[in-house]
Amino acid sequence: MAKYVCTIILTLVALVLLSCGDDEQSVKVSLDKRREIAYRPQLPAITYAYLPQYSHTESFKRHQRLVEYLSEQTGLSIRQVFPDTFTDHVTMFGEGKIDISFSNPFIYVKLANRFGARAMARIIEEDGRAEFRGQIIARKDNAAITSVEDCRGKSWVAVDPSSAGGYLFALGHFVDHGIGLKDFREVVFSGGRQENVILGVYAGLHDFGSIREGSLKVVEDKIDINQIKVVASSRWYPGWVYAHSPKVPQEVVEKIRAAMLDLDYVHNPQHRALLDAARFVGFVPSDDRDFDPVRELRVKVGLDLE
Repeated sequence: MAKYVCTIILTLVALVLLSCGDDEQSVKVSLDKRREIAYRPQLPAITYAYLPQYSHTESFKRHQRLVEYLSEQTGLSIRQVFPDTFTDHVTMFGEGKIDISFSNPFIYVKLANRFGARAMARIIEEDGRAEFRGQIIARKDNAAITSVEDCRGKSWVAVDPSSAGGYLFALGHFVDHGIGLKDFREVVFSGGRQENVILGVYAGLHDFGSIREGSLKVVEDKIDINQIKVVASSRWYPGWVYAHSPKVPQEVVEKIRAAMLDLDYVHNPQHRALLDAARFVGFVPSDDRDFDPVRELRVKVGLDLE
């Protein structure tokens, strides 16, 4: 056995020597000086997630300044995380991977029902309201759709089955007008992206679409949004909400909420800049009762929140 091992070693040495050409110098490697590379685990942080109604790039661009501000004001380490879909957002919250959720009111009610999420603040939209609504849109040159009734038998593209402004508010509006899901030729979803709904309508791939009010601004550098018309708007519903996991200590919740409520859009230019990036102008306190209208909508359209 020893002879066999010795033969292998000699063979390997010979191969190394033969691999050096006539003009090549062999390099002596010393293992006397070594540097240990230590594994550095990610430090614990409060995780913050924006429901992915836009691309991750857009989500980061809108919220990173706000995340940095909250970290500075509270002294907490807060890190933005990026679910790929609405379903991922819900799943990650349930798995404890999201501590602070910024979501539409329908997703909030799901999180509250399933995992004990609790509302901490609602945003004030750019129009000064703490509510928002959905819009039904079509191409301006589509003469076949000028009213809600004209949508019967047509192709509808919506954001996601759990999108509030991009689907559920519009569905509730249709139901109020005696129109149900069976009355459309098809209902397809855009993968959770408001942009995709607008582009699908603009390109003529679908007769009409549903988006949250304000989303047209997101694509104004890509298409001529004057070619899109608003056919109808839904009623107003409670706005987007920040909610926390029941695992987050109450003192941490209060620090974050206080920092949110301290933002001054009118008198502080730095605050205005970060809020402009996020596309809202401030916060109001909120609790679970604010979202009873969403629970009523769920009953109206026959959707399950579990």
